Amino acid sequence: MKVIVAEDQGMLRGALSALLDLEDDIEVIGQAENGEQALQMIQELVPDIVVMDIEMPKMTGLDVAEKLKEIRHSCYVVILTTFSRAGYFQRAMKAGVRGFLLKDSPIDELGAALRNVYAGGRAVSPELAMTFWEAENPLSEREREVLKLAAEGLAAGDIAKQLFLSAGTVRNYLSEAIQKLEAKNRIDAISIAEKNGWLA
Repeated sequence: MKVIVAEDQGMLRGALSALLDLEDDIEVIGQAENGEQALQMIQELVPDIVVMDIEMPKMTGLDVAEKLKEIRHSCYVVILTTFSRAGYFQRAMKAGVRGFLLKDSPIDELGAALRNVYAGGRAVSPELAMTFWEAENPLSEREREVLKLAAEGLAAGDIAKQLFLSAGTVRNYLSEAIQKLEAKNRIDAISIAEKNGWLA
């Protein structure tokens, strides 16, 4: 199987590629240091699988996965992460990601996961799966939008203008979100939502 490795940390990218290349049935045909480069490389080299970090400059691993789904590319996506954030997982599943693994997984585990995905299956680290099933995003789409804009520092009036709502409605959404997240205030709600990846 032909694989592209996308990871912004050079040393990790090199080590991962070298280790995967040692496997008899895996050939690393490209390495990308950011999401934009990864997307371009996938379109040019047409790998079977791309192994991507979730947090990368220019485009995140999830942005790339969503774009590949949009253009109906045949390349399977396997995400590597250090974060067990439920919101990321939910977004990844919607984007058709086939594998979601921890960065510190042993290389033979990654090899086995890639073979599983290549055969049409899925692969999720057991430690991540437990966290994700337990933490479902309680926010509605609108509450998430409002909270995301609040996280960018916008006041209720500015959020209202941007979303074509009244300031009162925005305040209602914010107070709903604070209540659902059992937060003390708006700042606390943003912090809880970000920590869980629910604003992704």
